Amino acid sequence: MTNTLIHTITDDSAAGGGATAAAGGIVLGANQYGKAEVRVVKVTRDTDRHEIEDLNVTSQLRGDFAGAHLDGDNSHVVATDTQKNTIFAFAREGVGSPESFLLRLADHFTGAFDWVSGGRWEAESYAWQRIEAHGAPHDHSFVRSGQEVRTAVVVADGAERHVIAGLKELTVLKTTQSGFEGFPRDRYTTLQETSDRILATDVAARWRYTGVDVDFNAAYESVRALLLEAFTEKYSAALQATLFDMGSRVLERHPEIAEIRFSMPNKHHFLVDLGPFGLDNPNEVFFAADRPYGLIEATVTREGLDPVPAAWNGIAGFC
Repeated sequence: MTNTLIHTITDDSAAGGGATAAAGGIVLGANQYGKAEVRVVKVTRDTDRHEIEDLNVTSQLRGDFAGAHLDGDNSHVVATDTQKNTIFAFAREGVGSPESFLLRLADHFTGAFDWVSGGRWEAESYAWQRIEAHGAPHDHSFVRSGQEVRTAVVVADGAERHVIAGLKELTVLKTTQSGFEGFPRDRYTTLQETSDRILATDVAARWRYTGVDVDFNAAYESVRALLLEAFTEKYSAALQATLFDMGSRVLERHPEIAEIRFSMPNKHHFLVDLGPFGLDNPNEVFFAADRPYGLIEATVTREGLDPVPAAWNGIAGFC
């Protein structure tokens, strides 16, 4: 037996609403497409002292693409290869900050193609520093640096622009001024309370700007410094409390940031029992376990702030 499905396309698809069908039919839902993970390295060599910018960029377009999905009509499909080439061409003029680079791409694609109503552009930025040679930084030799990966996302929805900056893989640890006490116990609880433990985590954070008129590079350096500063300063009753302190510090100092989201694993360090060897262990020798681990995730935001789900669409989990 053969079932015949008839699609009825309406003008709603041009606005990104997808296709509609007769009652009981199957329709095209939300969709986007593009070129993922374009590795682009820009070297500025207008003097003997070179500069390097290193990005991993993803471009995804949203708009009227129903014809491609339903009818095999590619007349609105900006080839993913074209998107890749545009990224390389735009890098010729320099990157600046990953956020500003993505904003340029968003403006280009939504302005050059009438049926592209928006999209999502994402970048990871990798830092390099000059190699010290004979007591001086070398003009054109570099070593990978940075204690984290910088991230950026730009979401375009018509004329609206949402800019989300961030970082990941920022590993931090403090050897004291942390504990974990007062938690409920049941028959399955074996963890012992402590007021002096190692606290370690890999910080992944994303923060949303309220606009685009921002010195993104300066703001990034400031936010990073504030996160590290807040991690050090107070006794940590739990990683949750430290997370909130870190987010609060950023929002207090940066009115242009609306909210900040965190995903922070608890990188457990367990005290090793050296008693069988006739040795004490005054909080000096630990076993660092990579799994399983606690995973703490939360948003720190401003009271009364309206949520902006369109800005976070497509970002998995908290970060």
